[in-house]
Amino acid sequence: MKVLGIDTSCDDTAVAVYDSDDRKVLSNVVSSQYEAHRAYGGVVPEIAAREHLKNIDVIFEKALERAGIDVSDIELVAVTYTPGLLPALLVGLTFAKGVAFTRYIPFKGVHHIEAHMFSPFIEGKLEFPFLSLVVSGGHTMIAVVRSLGNYKLLGKTVDDAVGEAFDKVAKMLGLGYPGGPVIDRIFRNYRGSYLVLPKPQVRGVNMSFSGLKTAVKRMVEDGYSKEMIAASFQKTAIDYVVGKLRKAIRETGIRRVSISGGVSANSYLRERLQELEDTEKVKIFLPKMEFTSDNGAMVAYVGYLRFEKAERIGDSFSLNAYPSLPITGV
Repeated sequence: MKVLGIDTSCDDTAVAVYDSDDRKVLSNVVSSQYEAHRAYGGVVPEIAAREHLKNIDVIFEKALERAGIDVSDIELVAVTYTPGLLPALLVGLTFAKGVAFTRYIPFKGVHHIEAHMFSPFIEGKLEFPFLSLVVSGGHTMIAVVRSLGNYKLLGKTVDDAVGEAFDKVAKMLGLGYPGGPVIDRIFRNYRGSYLVLPKPQVRGVNMSFSGLKTAVKRMVEDGYSKEMIAASFQKTAIDYVVGKLRKAIRETGIRRVSISGGVSANSYLRERLQELEDTEKVKIFLPKMEFTSDNGAMVAYVGYLRFEKAERIGDSFSLNAYPSLPITGV
């Protein structure tokens, strides 16, 4: 079955084609909006929606072309309907319904966080149970995944997501948007000593990044170099997240761990996860770099899984978009 996956949840217009028979992504096209939002230091919902409207037709055609198929070959349309920026979500959802309706094929709504959770397994073997750490610009959480739709939330951020903290720290330092990649580049090239920054004491495996941001603000005011602050922030934030993940591993005894979301591309996080794999005797599953940020491939994959679980029955065309909705089972 060839599945079309669409994601317009934030500032990336993403369309992909997934072949469920071969468990292979045939195309994965993403148009980022960084330049459109750079002057504002973050994503503006109305601008994001306008950019999606301008780009989605083009990205759709490119995805079909790169997959080497025609729209008539598509058998299922999967699309993100929650969570995200409502004006942006509506663009993708409406487009998906249009494709499905005109081609007389089913469509399936997909939860964005669920798509991230399963992204390391898009072209691999999916086995349960596993621990899932989602680290992105909008979400930071650790959950036990026992099956599709059966999740137990162990902990989450009580304030900013870790990716959001990266963006805000980069803004304080005048490094531009998005903050994650530029701070990671500084960290990789940094050879000096690190500042001691606080790791918030939050109960269980919950996390908090507001205090860390406040500490960074003080360091900026005290005149420390941008490079020292950026490198120290990344080291502290990633060590903190890995420490919480280690706690979750020890408490649950689960030895399969999925890491996903945009921050899963961070070089220091990947280095620390390799150490964690060795010390805790766990198997770490990371998505390919192209599947770390928002993409249509993960939506197509989970849409197919959901479609199969529902005995090949699609969703109603009355399905609406929601800026925030808990994952079923959490």
